[in-house]
Amino acid sequence: MRLTVYYDESCPLCRGEINALRVADVHREVDWIDCSAADYRDEACERAGIGRGELMRVLHLRRADGRWLTGPAAFAHLYGQLGMPVVARLWDHPLVRPFWRIVYPWVARHRQRLSRIGIARAFAAWVHPVAARAAARRARCTPASCQRTTA
Repeated sequence: MRLTVYYDESCPLCRGEINALRVADVHREVDWIDCSAADYRDEACERAGIGRGELMRVLHLRRADGRWLTGPAAFAHLYGQLGMPVVARLWDHPLVRPFWRIVYPWVARHRQRLSRIGIARAFAAWVHPVAARAAARRARCTPASCQRTTA
């Protein structure tokens, strides 16, 4: 299923995670959209009533069926589609959802400051190897069979 992900390229933490996820996108199933430019506009977002300010507040994902996901739900769906079901479950497990409802908005709000103190580098050291392993697995299958076996 084709996805469109709207993210903040100006944020080192966001950019690092998206760059890792791009590695796992071996079948080019995701359109990666940087919405950080001050004059950024998108027709699909405007039709859905989503402005640039909201796009910059939390990660947004639009599925091929037009359904929008944000924040932790978007990450869970994205990691699952890109062959990292364990990470997807870390975002969407019923026991951790209350944690993410509190922590994710705080991290998103302070992402630039957190990046300056080194969180982006530490996170990249974890997520890049996970994405590389997913990419290696996904490179051995077709998009349809990858969905059946890894999502």
